[in-house]
Amino acid sequence: MRDDWKRHLLNTGAEFEGDRLRDYGNAERERSMAVNGDVICDLSHRGLLEVRGKDAQSFLQGQFGNDLREVTDTHSQISSYSSPKGRAYAVFRVFLDRGAYLLEMNPEPLEPVRKRLSMFVMRADVVIENAEDSRIRFGLSGPSAERQLEETLGAFPLEVDEVMTRNELSIVRVPTMMHPRFEFAGEIDACRALWNDLNVHSAPVGPNGWRLLDILAGIPAIYPDTSEAFVPQMVNLHALNGISFSKGCYPGQEVVARMHYLGKLKRRMYRLAIEGEELPVPGSPVFQAGGDPGQPDGEIVDAVLHPDGLYAALAVIQIAAAEHPLHWGSPDGPVAHVIPLPYTMPGSA
Repeated sequence: MRDDWKRHLLNTGAEFEGDRLRDYGNAERERSMAVNGDVICDLSHRGLLEVRGKDAQSFLQGQFGNDLREVTDTHSQISSYSSPKGRAYAVFRVFLDRGAYLLEMNPEPLEPVRKRLSMFVMRADVVIENAEDSRIRFGLSGPSAERQLEETLGAFPLEVDEVMTRNELSIVRVPTMMHPRFEFAGEIDACRALWNDLNVHSAPVGPNGWRLLDILAGIPAIYPDTSEAFVPQMVNLHALNGISFSKGCYPGQEVVARMHYLGKLKRRMYRLAIEGEELPVPGSPVFQAGGDPGQPDGEIVDAVLHPDGLYAALAVIQIAAAEHPLHWGSPDGPVAHVIPLPYTMPGSA
């Protein structure tokens, strides 16, 4: 995290562990505010790749699972980067800023993705760099988020994935469970000014607050323990407008297309509310009640504590198994309740 932005956050009451923002002193209250109230959240914990150059669009078009030609100054998208076997290395949001493509994702896959993309640049005019400190990023969520942006900036993106530029800031509207949600990227002076304006009516929360909102919105993240574990449809990217089935070739395209056109999807991502005292970690198993301890029926994608005392989680589960009672960790482990996602699953994979 940049020192100048860290100083700003410290002045607003942030508490750090090393260079990582932990929370604002009351994690329990922050969880409740994230779900029910107006909050702002620093997003420096997320990785950011910048891809630029005159060949950047054509290069990335041949690498990612979504149609990059649809990314414009006013439209972003969720996309993925997969192995030749169609298994996702990373899931990320792509948007344009200052003529460069920005890929925002979990920090863990960022360097492996950068290295792998760089292997295929060859003679193309493409530069791929870690851009985590090149732009300040934070988010706003809550029932009055739209009103606050109208009052401070004079406008806001109306549709999910829409991008707007105001006061040297890129503003992206992102998926949500209930309240409007926005993410900002820009220079420190513009971000500091907007943060201070929003901080009048919105409570700052730590990174787990935003992670909770992503889980409730049904947005997957890929971690080291789940890298190359899921075909993009398994983590519902087709329901999040995160896959193009007509764009042409890219790594894993045959596997993704076959699953789509032949309807062979047997596993997909569900939202769970998990009982128990232990945080379910990505990659840990999910079973149907009475199942085979050696044959999990699913695995955790992401999880974080919910203010109701249960763990809010996303998990990829056998569709047939999800119709039965579920448990996390073992066939008789903590109960995992299936909770409806805030979007409709397409009829075809």
